[in-house]
Amino acid sequence: MIVVEHLSGGYEDVPLVKDISFTVEKGKILGILGPNGSGKSTLLKVLSGILPTTTGMVMIDGKAIHSYNARALAKKMAVLPQLHANAFSNSVREVVSLGRYPHQTGFFASWSARDEQAVQHAMLQTGVKRYEQTPMEFLSGGEQQRVFVAQALAQTAEILLLDEPTNHLDIAHQRQILDMVRKEAMECGLTVVMVLHDMNLASLYCDELLLMEGGQMRAIGAPHEVIIASQIEDVYQARVATYAHPEMPKPQITMMPTAGDRQQRAMIKKEHFTITEHYIQLQTEIPLKIVSSAVHNPGIGWFSCLLNRSVPGDYVISDVKREVNEFLQRENFAPTSTVVMLTAVPTSLVAIQEFSASFGNMIVAVTAGVGNAVDVSRVHERQDEPYIGTINTWVIINGCLSEEAFLQATMTATEAKTKALQSENIRDARSGTIATGTATDSLLIAATQKGEEMLYAGPITEVGKTIAKGVFETTVQAIKNYKNQF
Repeated sequence: MIVVEHLSGGYEDVPLVKDISFTVEKGKILGILGPNGSGKSTLLKVLSGILPTTTGMVMIDGKAIHSYNARALAKKMAVLPQLHANAFSNSVREVVSLGRYPHQTGFFASWSARDEQAVQHAMLQTGVKRYEQTPMEFLSGGEQQRVFVAQALAQTAEILLLDEPTNHLDIAHQRQILDMVRKEAMECGLTVVMVLHDMNLASLYCDELLLMEGGQMRAIGAPHEVIIASQIEDVYQARVATYAHPEMPKPQITMMPTAGDRQQRAMIKKEHFTITEHYIQLQTEIPLKIVSSAVHNPGIGWFSCLLNRSVPGDYVISDVKREVNEFLQRENFAPTSTVVMLTAVPTSLVAIQEFSASFGNMIVAVTAGVGNAVDVSRVHERQDEPYIGTINTWVIINGCLSEEAFLQATMTATEAKTKALQSENIRDARSGTIATGTATDSLLIAATQKGEEMLYAGPITEVGKTIAKGVFETTVQAIKNYKNQF
């Protein structure tokens, strides 16, 4: 455990870090963030005693750091600096073994089985065991970095101070090193303080983050309390956006281009649609930001090709995703830039309409196979096999939507679709009640992200009103097309 109270210090009499306070419990990791020159590495040097303290105190297990002699402190604290001196042609094993020096009574005169076990374990943990007899100068920068991490681990100290431990490492080895540090902290009670430039890695692996600015603490707390877009923008003077990690309850961050780039995007028009016997296609010159429940490339992303593919009514495939990928390759579509929906409705029955608004214009395209429409409030009563029936809806907006507006747009469009089914008296054949959709409806909201950002897309906003009108009217037309055919 390390406790830092009102710590100031630096070079000579100039305190480069000022009034820093935090506590890191056993088994926890504190990440230090901040722009270049904010005092991150200096703070680590003051913590370790390399640079002098002017005011404040560093406590290790309840004792002031200055009460430990050099050897006793080295047994308590291991330090991985940002820059390493490696003037001699040492082997990897020799460099890692230097981590055991604080535990020796003479210069390796008392090498024990415990020392050997610590060195071997550290090399295995960091993936450098296979280089054991290799001279350091024959290793890449990333491999050398892992050796120095192994040296710090071999010290078997209770506190580990790391300055840019992932420096020079590729993403696989970044994960390996940080997974290993996380495991050591959790299983062995290691206390870790590390400086990181990568905010996403810091968020994923650290229990708490300390954000530095001008040698002082700007913020400290859990990752979601520190990695806040407005705060990061202020400290780094860079435009960013935050989002949730797909698997972990941790924030992630993305650098954003200048806002002026939004003005360079082309407008999508109705005539850009292509209708063939097998699919309805929208191919755009620039990628659109899309939120969809598509079969291929669902979720959120940027895509330049949209396909609503017509399949036979008896289309029953055990591996739909694989079959769709084979279709894309066969038809020479790029799988990574294409969104695909499936419909049993002939492509000739599609309804495509364009709607004007002050923010630009909007195109809505709908195929409505309502032969097996259902009332969603009654589907729990059905125990039959899956049944075909799909209303596919595309809403293409020549405008810029916020993340919240994309989600609100999906709600507005769904409500408008449901109202269209009511207007056309489409009923659930089992219950006889008004249908709300089909069992396999799909929805896509796309935007060019051009122009001023629209924060909301509910029915009280202009874009929401246009979505509601567009989806309702186009769905009604698509249902009429279907009725006329069947």
